Amino acid sequence: MAKGFEDIVGYCQKMGLEVTRLDGSAQVVIVSAPDRAIHQMVIDCEGALLIFEQPIYQIKNAGGPHFKRLLQINRELVHGAFVMDGSGNWILFRDTLELENLDFNEFEGSINALSLGLAEFSSELLALNRG
Repeated sequence: MAKGFEDIVGYCQKMGLEVTRLDGSAQVVIVSAPDRAIHQMVIDCEGALLIFEQPIYQIKNAGGPHFKRLLQINRELVHGAFVMDGSGNWILFRDTLELENLDFNEFEGSINALSLGLAEFSSELLALNRG
């Protein structure tokens, strides 16, 4: 059975994520969970996909070593990746799952992967952006 927006909102509530914005027409939910390093994460039901995007930082140091290290860090992440947004100004955490057979464990795994990645690499990410 295909999952829908209501299921995703339910998963957010089950995880104890604070829903800061809910847009049923766009099928977007924005959540925060300070204890998990989540602040204004966008969870978007985009057709057959569920997309997670968490802004991490505005890019101040756009040098090659910065981006090389981000690619190396991506290899260590359980789910998702650190990516640059379309404007080229922000580093985001992004993960994409298929909605059709999504279950709570997969949803929770993506959220936990972000928290784990930030716990493990936050100091290094900040240092990379300083140059």
